[in-house]
Amino acid sequence: MKFNTKAIHSGQAPESRTGAVVVPVFQTSTYAQESPGRHTGYEYSRTQNPTREALEACVADLEMGKHGVAFASGLAAEDALMHLLSAGDRVVCSDDVYGGTYRQFERVFRKHGIDFQWVDSSDVGNVERALAKGTRMLWLETPTNPMLKLTDKSAAAAAARSVGALTVVDNTFSSPYFQNPLELGADIVVHSSTKYLGGHSDVVGGIVVCRDDELAQRIRFVQNAVGGVPGPWDAWLVLRGVKTLGVRMQRHFENALQVARFLEAHPKVERVIFPWLESHPQHALARAQMKGMSGMITMYLASDLEGARRFLEKVRVFTLAESLGGVESLIEHPAIMTHASLPAEVRASLGIADTLVRLSVGIEDVSDLLSDLDAALAVV
Repeated sequence: MKFNTKAIHSGQAPESRTGAVVVPVFQTSTYAQESPGRHTGYEYSRTQNPTREALEACVADLEMGKHGVAFASGLAAEDALMHLLSAGDRVVCSDDVYGGTYRQFERVFRKHGIDFQWVDSSDVGNVERALAKGTRMLWLETPTNPMLKLTDKSAAAAAARSVGALTVVDNTFSSPYFQNPLELGADIVVHSSTKYLGGHSDVVGGIVVCRDDELAQRIRFVQNAVGGVPGPWDAWLVLRGVKTLGVRMQRHFENALQVARFLEAHPKVERVIFPWLESHPQHALARAQMKGMSGMITMYLASDLEGARRFLEKVRVFTLAESLGGVESLIEHPAIMTHASLPAEVRASLGIADTLVRLSVGIEDVSDLLSDLDAALAVV
């Protein structure tokens, strides 16, 4: 089946008892047993829930994987993957990641003895040199958050495999519609399903996908043992969002490309970062390993912090808010909002300056988005 067909049908056969076409919300904590230990395959909803299983099966299929494991948030999914490691293990990470990922790794897991080395993974040579020192896991965001740097996933995964390390790719910014890291050699894909998978800014969730049976068993053990699972209603909301993922992503891409070109030509904008612009230094790599780009754009204003503040207070169609990937357009200031948990020196080294603005372009009429940005840029 093709992508849009799988999004609607994978894991979502009509319910067997009633024939309900839409997967029901199985709002239950426990299940009746015929005899002690004899049951229908469901015992307790932390361990198994039919609504959650439908979501897991669907996203696994979209990511060209075999196993999906859902969590209560993207960070809960990342936390579970860190539990695959032990004290003394080493992780090589993309240096430009979501601020919550950096905070979890540096302030939670480092004190438990896991060592993190941050490298600019847009240069695979940096990855290869770091891996050579002994590594259990390679953690990639590509495109990165918020600087939209890309990593050659095939080359990086091959380097990790050569030293026996697992490769994890955070695919939140692209969604499985535009890239499938497992097809390029990754062992694990992780998403904040809050974002493009859910797509409507009304639910928080996370999901992990892999192909290896033994690895999936280890992740499911952590899911059950630690318990960071989504409730059935949250799983149902994400699953409903996934049904329209393909059509939404195409519109996000079309709108974002027009917005990026408009901003690149605007005199109040110093620089625009969007992988599908020819000006992006990794434009060729983007076209080689992605089918398109989501609605994520980063730009530097030709101004200062106060100018950025005035601009962000002026927008009306864009909403000043954290998060991304919803049908509505959002805009934010990484240094003050999503990446404030990074130390100032780290933000500076990555280029997260006071004039940096991140846009999540939605699916509204693009003329309204351009008019809104034009009016707001007038006050810069």
